[in-house]
Amino acid sequence: MKVMVGGTFDPLHDGHRRLLNRSFVLAGPGGQVVIGLTTDSFASQKPHPTLPFEIRKKGLVDYISDQDFSVTWAVEPLNDRYGSALDADFDAIVVSEETLPVAVEINKLRRERGKKKVDIHQITCVLAEDGHWISSTRIWRGEIDIHGRLVGQR
Repeated sequence: MKVMVGGTFDPLHDGHRRLLNRSFVLAGPGGQVVIGLTTDSFASQKPHPTLPFEIRKKGLVDYISDQDFSVTWAVEPLNDRYGSALDADFDAIVVSEETLPVAVEINKLRRERGKKKVDIHQITCVLAEDGHWISSTRIWRGEIDIHGRLVGQR
């Protein structure tokens, strides 16, 4: 199965790991995962600073390489909310609760272009110790670490 997933992945936290792991498991042995990684210009729209594309890509590559996935994969630049998902031939997209509306919109736009609908697989967001979602914004603010542990509360 060919699966797509996308994000900024900065910093790469436990929620991102869940998203990536689900993508690889869903693709299955012999499958393929395409990871859209936001470009520097697209990532600059975030409410917090982001590391350069190549550094974020290295973090993804290092994480995936450390796993035991029997799946081919590639990282492609993501210049907007959709990337190649509007026209590419693929089977499924993996999203979080937060990005589900983008996947629904992708299917709507694919239908308008005469493309087949893709399956949407939503993961649940990983919760931090305080019961709120782990997010890059919270990490950049210094509230939590990449595992959702509260910072400065110990």
